[in-house]
Amino acid sequence: MEFAEKLMTLRKQAGLSQEQLADRLGVTRQSVSKWESGTAFPELVKLVTLSEMFGVSVDYLVKDYVEEPEQQRADSPDTARLEQKVDDLTRYVKGSFYAYDSQTKIFGLPLVSVRVGFVRRQQMSWENVAKGVFAIGNVAIGVVSLGLVSVGLLSFGCIALGLLALGVIAMGLASLGVVAAGCIAFGVCAMGLYAGGVCAVGFKIAVGVAAAAGETAVGYDADAPQVLLWGSGLSREEVEAFLLRHHPDLWKPLLRFFSALGANIK
Repeated sequence: MEFAEKLMTLRKQAGLSQEQLADRLGVTRQSVSKWESGTAFPELVKLVTLSEMFGVSVDYLVKDYVEEPEQQRADSPDTARLEQKVDDLTRYVKGSFYAYDSQTKIFGLPLVSVRVGFVRRQQMSWENVAKGVFAIGNVAIGVVSLGLVSVGLLSFGCIALGLLALGVIAMGLASLGVVAAGCIAFGVCAMGLYAGGVCAVGFKIAVGVAAAAGETAVGYDADAPQVLLWGSGLSREEVEAFLLRHHPDLWKPLLRFFSALGANIK
């Protein structure tokens, strides 16, 4: 009996649907379907998890010539030692990784998807990426995403890409980060159509504490066709009047933020 048949038999004996088994393993139902049809094979981490879940050995699952699950006597002196070895192996193979997808779905995406923890390089795969409306993970893709690397409409992470991005490195329509790039960008180093920060480069407006460059720039050391230098100090009103003179239609919240930033240049 091949792996695909064994898996299907064990799943049915446990009274599980493909979707229920997928939820327990942290994979998609399509993955389980491919395993049972013989068109794909699970990685080692999933094999160990399946062996624990169904109480069979990994040998039984992967070796076609092993037709019967090995039954070990509960009173065997080696049982506890063997179980400990299996637990140690499982922890080593899995690392400390947690996977969860909610059963509630919106447009085919889980409402909540979680993939967090330690994953060895050789175990990295698409299945270890959190994908959902709300996605939390080492790598997260969602409407709202939180992760070391995150992509979404609202994105938060060490590296964040999105409509609104907040991160150490942030890229988006509006971005805030140590290094930020976007239409509106704020950060220690910021680049965008409108940029503000310690060092700022803005195609339209740049306000930088230390340096600024753009069409219109405000800063201690600024370079632009329209420039307002710190000199002996700037007031909020001075910065606001300067920006309005050159950009009378500037969005009011952006005007107030740039004016406050310009007034705090030291």
